[in-house]
Amino acid sequence: MTKTKLVILILPIVVLLIFASKGKGQNKNEFKNPHNPEHARVYSEEGRFAAWPANHGVWSWGNEILFGFVEADFYEKAAGLHTYDQSTARNKYARSLDGGRTWTIKDAHDLGQSARGYDHEIPKPEANQPREMKEAMDDFTDPGFILTLLRENNDHGPSHFYYSNNKGTSWKGPFRFPNLGTAGIATRTDYIVNGEQNLGVFLTVAKSNKEEGRVAYARTTDSGLNWEIVSWIGEEPGGFDIMPSSIRLSETDIYTTIRSRTPKGLDLITAYLSTDNGKTWKKMPTPVHDTGRGGSPPALLQLEDGRLALAYIYRSEHGSRVNIRLSEDNGQSWSDEIMLRGGDGASRDVGYPRMVQRPDGKLLIIYYWNHALLEDATPYRYIAATIVDPKNL
Repeated sequence: MTKTKLVILILPIVVLLIFASKGKGQNKNEFKNPHNPEHARVYSEEGRFAAWPANHGVWSWGNEILFGFVEADFYEKAAGLHTYDQSTARNKYARSLDGGRTWTIKDAHDLGQSARGYDHEIPKPEANQPREMKEAMDDFTDPGFILTLLRENNDHGPSHFYYSNNKGTSWKGPFRFPNLGTAGIATRTDYIVNGEQNLGVFLTVAKSNKEEGRVAYARTTDSGLNWEIVSWIGEEPGGFDIMPSSIRLSETDIYTTIRSRTPKGLDLITAYLSTDNGKTWKKMPTPVHDTGRGGSPPALLQLEDGRLALAYIYRSEHGSRVNIRLSEDNGQSWSDEIMLRGGDGASRDVGYPRMVQRPDGKLLIIYYWNHALLEDATPYRYIAATIVDPKNL
């Protein structure tokens, strides 16, 4: 064999060894995300299960941020998708005073949320029954005012609510939310403040067969003493429409995104626009045509630069992803999917995002996550956050 032939044979082997040494010890799915997102853990504890920020609410006052979630014992053999012991589940609140760098966790019952509800398993002797509201709530436009709606089951409820005048440091309630002549209301928190006594809520309502669900826009004009359904958003679906995330675009225009499922089981995010303050709704272009197996509720926000941002999770047994899309024309069209997180072993038991924009302009997306698909990874579900500068999107 000549020297030339020997060099030709050796070179490919050397190249393979170089690439093998560079990849040693790395996750084969790792990549450099061009959008430079940061990922952090908000709440994580061995043996515990934490999930579902979208079932509660998120509020922000500058760098002060508050959101709710569920915490329970981790139980890997639980029936269904979610690996937790539901009998131990309690609502929690996380508060940050520094834009999401550090968090304080408190039990919702200690803050005044004393009714039993779905995933809020207060012992019956300690639980209070939701009651009728007899005294009007205070000024909805007060910066310290917030409200949260909770449900007793996912199909027909009923639902109840609490409100706070001090940024969730303490809550008043529980107050029964009326069924408003429907088959039942099993809702989460999505509302817009229209005035001092005027508040609009986007409700997940049972379909005529008492299964989840469809979306209605309801309103109070007397500070919560009375409520009425203003309109239905879309026809009653064959699958479901649930868990809206909505924003006001102008004095007359309201835009809402909805977690939807077709009769054939395809999960997506749909959208509607009202140009008459919620009286009627027009179907808009679909922002997300596929959110994976199990689907994702939307987290919608209007950015300081006027664009709309929509965060959601793509759920997959082969690795879930945190995504965002942007619109520069108030939802008439949407960008391609921008992946902010993926390839780190997240099973399908993830998601339910909430999102705020911080004073520094960066987005803080809060959701639950895990790395259970990776070999030797802990299986627990935890509350995570992704921080990204929208200028990089």
